[in-house]
Amino acid sequence: MPYNMPPASSSPPPAKTTTKYSTSRERNKLFEEMERQFDEKNSKYFEGLLTHKDSVVRTRAVCILAEIAGEAAVAPIGRVLKDDDNDLVRHEAAFSLGQLGFTSGIPALADAVKNDPSLFVRHEAAVALGVIGSEEARKTLDAALSDESEEVRDSAVVALANLDYIKAVNRRNDFTRMTGG
Repeated sequence: MPYNMPPASSSPPPAKTTTKYSTSRERNKLFEEMERQFDEKNSKYFEGLLTHKDSVVRTRAVCILAEIAGEAAVAPIGRVLKDDDNDLVRHEAAFSLGQLGFTSGIPALADAVKNDPSLFVRHEAAVALGVIGSEEARKTLDAALSDESEEVRDSAVVALANLDYIKAVNRRNDFTRMTGG
């Protein structure tokens, strides 16, 4: 059965799954279509995949959307960070928002640092805030120094060190983006 482009929606529902994974054969067939859509830079196609039943597909769709859509990817990836039921998918959403580097991603990342039930996701969201390198994140990162998880606290320390460095040298560049967390 061929995979057609999923319908795009402005606000996809949270991904709740009854079947956690596709079969390898189904997934590979979909990956072939994803590769074609990637070559065409079809961001709407990948937005539609953000609610796919397979968490592996959703994880890959987050990464690809970040690569091809630029700042337009912030809102849909932010929804994944908030709503997906899989910790790894949310972690990848946090990572991707950091790599995108847009300050428009800060509210979603700050919410994740404060409220995500997974230390894995809170850690990555703190790191991503450091990678973005905006003073706008300082209050959230200061609060994360009191997180119950040592990993999250450590991530906040690293992210804050990057904010301090950026402030001291008054510049953002590849070095500060790579060392933000």
